[in-house]
Amino acid sequence: MIDFDVEVDASGLNCPLPLLRLKKALMDMDSGEVVKVIATDPAAHLDFGVFTEQAGHQIVEFIKEPERQIFYIRKK
Repeated sequence: MIDFDVEVDASGLNCPLPLLRLKKALMDMDSGEVVKVIATDPAAHLDFGVFTEQAGHQIVEFIKEPERQIFYIRKK
């Protein structure tokens, strides 16, 4: 289990809403903090991957389950 500072449950939301929820959470976080995001949108890993790479954040862990995806992202 990874320690995290903020949790965002984007279950049931489709693109671009999970990404927008992630961006909103990151705005209120300090550098080095970790956000846990739960998403059911099958394309979320693509959106989050591109966004974190471009913004300089780090996906610490990505867990793909049958019904959802869980991301742990460290703010740069």
